[in-house]
Amino acid sequence: MGQVIVITSGKGGVGKTTTTANIGTALALLNKKVVLVDSDIGLRNLDVVMGLENRIVYDLVDVVEGMCRLRQALIKDKRFEELYLLPAAQTKDKTAVSPEQMKELCEKLRPDYDYILIDSPAGIEQGFKNAIAGADKAIIVTTPEVAAVRDADRIIGLLEAAELYNPQLIINRIRADMVKKGDMMDIDDMIDILAIDLLGVVPEDEKIVISTNKGEPAVLDSGSIAGQAYKNISRRLEGENVPLMNLEVEESFMEKLKKFFGLRQK
Repeated sequence: MGQVIVITSGKGGVGKTTTTANIGTALALLNKKVVLVDSDIGLRNLDVVMGLENRIVYDLVDVVEGMCRLRQALIKDKRFEELYLLPAAQTKDKTAVSPEQMKELCEKLRPDYDYILIDSPAGIEQGFKNAIAGADKAIIVTTPEVAAVRDADRIIGLLEAAELYNPQLIINRIRADMVKKGDMMDIDDMIDILAIDLLGVVPEDEKIVISTNKGEPAVLDSGSIAGQAYKNISRRLEGENVPLMNLEVEESFMEKLKKFFGLRQK
């Protein structure tokens, strides 16, 4: 029976949908059978990040309303036989699905997949309640910003109130150079504040923007450091002991030269 994991955040724009797409694709690379469920009804984006937006005929709301069979709404990925997407509806509101319907949907998917990854909408409204309804486990995505960490802390409280304990943390878009200068929160500070286990750290990587626009998850780009971080996270989900990446940015010769002559910007 498959594991249902909700990927959530308090603040929007922290890279939750990108995280869902990349972890799902990385698990498919490990030969796991995976379905990605976009539960952000009204604002779907996961289909675009996966490059599958033109293949949508039915969506999640059609399934729960009985307008189509579950199999009809599932879109097979272009690259992997065992990777599927269940898109959100774009024209309905978040109340179009109830937590009970989401729970029932997850139970229907569970026998056929190793992982069911639910991309949750940001915030604490009805969409969040729907997304977590059928989950066994939660992954919280945050960026190293005070507002994002504060909202992540709020989400942890709501997950515990819903009896979804021991969520894991992904810190996204961290920049080692800014952390070093004290301009960005560091990993230990965030773990101290949130007091949950760290699943992974994803460095800032401009290739994420390129891959998102192309509909090609970054894990498929061997030169993407963020893609490598997501691959490591997926292996940890599989129970492997994978150390965190070294995020230190080595100074270039010119940077060292500028530093030597005192020209480096503070």
